[in-house]
Amino acid sequence: MEEAEEGGGVTSPLLLRQGQEKVYHPGCPGCANDRRKELQEGLPYKEFLYVWIICLATSLPVSSLFPFLYFMIRDLHVAKRTEDIGFYAGFVGASFMLGRCLTSTVWGMAADRFGRKPVAILGVFSVVIFNTLFGLSTTYWMAIATRFLLGALNGLLGPIKAYSIEVCRPEHEALGISLVGTAWGIGLIIGPALGGYLAQPAEKFPDLFSPDSFFGRFPYFLPCLCSSLFAAVVLVICIWMPETLHKHKARHDENKNDEALEAQQSDYKDKDEQIPSLDDKKSLLKNWPFMSSLITYCVFSFHDMAYSEVFSLWAESDRKYGGLSLSSEDVGQVLSVTGVSLLIYQLSVYPRTNKILGPIKTSRVAAVLCMLILLGYPYMTHLSGTALSVVLNIASILKINLASTIISSSFILQNNAVPQDQRGAANGLSVTVMSLFKSIAPAAAGTVFSWAQERQHAFFFPGQKKKNSFPPVFIASGLDTFVGTGHDPPLN
Repeated sequence: MEEAEEGGGVTSPLLLRQGQEKVYHPGCPGCANDRRKELQEGLPYKEFLYVWIICLATSLPVSSLFPFLYFMIRDLHVAKRTEDIGFYAGFVGASFMLGRCLTSTVWGMAADRFGRKPVAILGVFSVVIFNTLFGLSTTYWMAIATRFLLGALNGLLGPIKAYSIEVCRPEHEALGISLVGTAWGIGLIIGPALGGYLAQPAEKFPDLFSPDSFFGRFPYFLPCLCSSLFAAVVLVICIWMPETLHKHKARHDENKNDEALEAQQSDYKDKDEQIPSLDDKKSLLKNWPFMSSLITYCVFSFHDMAYSEVFSLWAESDRKYGGLSLSSEDVGQVLSVTGVSLLIYQLSVYPRTNKILGPIKTSRVAAVLCMLILLGYPYMTHLSGTALSVVLNIASILKINLASTIISSSFILQNNAVPQDQRGAANGLSVTVMSLFKSIAPAAAGTVFSWAQERQHAFFFPGQKKKNSFPPVFIASGLDTFVGTGHDPPLN
């Protein structure tokens, strides 16, 4: 039994009995998309390409500023002391997530009413404009404002997750949702690389850029320009992006509608774990399958962001503080290898794993393995040279892929828990709450990490009391067990 959903706030599922043909409304992009999916046997490569490049274009500016943010704040002369630079930099870094947190639900609702394509185009357009203006910032408040507007107007992460589900058959949903996570993760790795290598070009490449040139006067514009140019190319490509939202009137044949609704209610009772009831559909907050997956998604997003914030600090810290004394180049190499592994895993391993175990069991196994791997990090302080490099790379690869597994599975559960005309709002709500958690995570993790290093020999929250005790990265993520120390784990 097949079904189609209608937009515009009116639902008339096309649930038909055996022997009847499915009805497609002329001029409706959602019906055209359903027809294409029925006729297509393989993967929708073109539609998946749109998902990939849109996610990549919007993720590049998110973290590209972190390698040069310290120097940017210093050059803006807003901090009176060197010790205050980190304080001011934190607000610039958090302004993007704050803007996205405030508007993601609204953009999701707009995607449910007007379509996924218009929201995607506006989101990519905001990258072109405000990311470019951020690179041209001459004052601290200009940097804050452009980053905030970039986050507020870049509300397509939720709709693009719904789009990745809608353009493919059910058997390819895991791959579609993996593309979102993979492209976003790759963007969060390529972005900092652009920022690190291309910022301050007059100092790094004096033969190509003179101090008096445009890029010499705006030393942080070049990396922003590169990501904005890529977004401009994606913006043009989005013109040919197909819409998936149904946009047709409700049918006026009441008898057929009544039969369809009765069939729908009967079908939903048989699939309670995947599709909400008609009463639950009225409110996302009453949809427990959706809310439970949302809670899981937010908790692990908080944990993953805290880990990402503290990992580099821990790896680059001196060994007397429980770190590994690695250089920024060593850490960058680890993150690059991790990024490549994420691409391979999400496109090949995860879809097969999800097909065998399902999203719920996959998440449970990944969560347990993730905690076990993190418990092994403290013992890396006893390693050095090649052994440390190999173990650290393996641990980082396993950690990022397991975290990606949990988040991708949460995406699938969220989108399967709501009908199409609520997917934009549901994904927008998830992005809103996730952005709130992610805006808190860096500040919380950084504060606890700094506190742990300051309290090396304190009785409560000891940090690094002994040589082989747990490093601050585990204290910040709340996963330390203080094995053999005689102390209870800290309460979160």
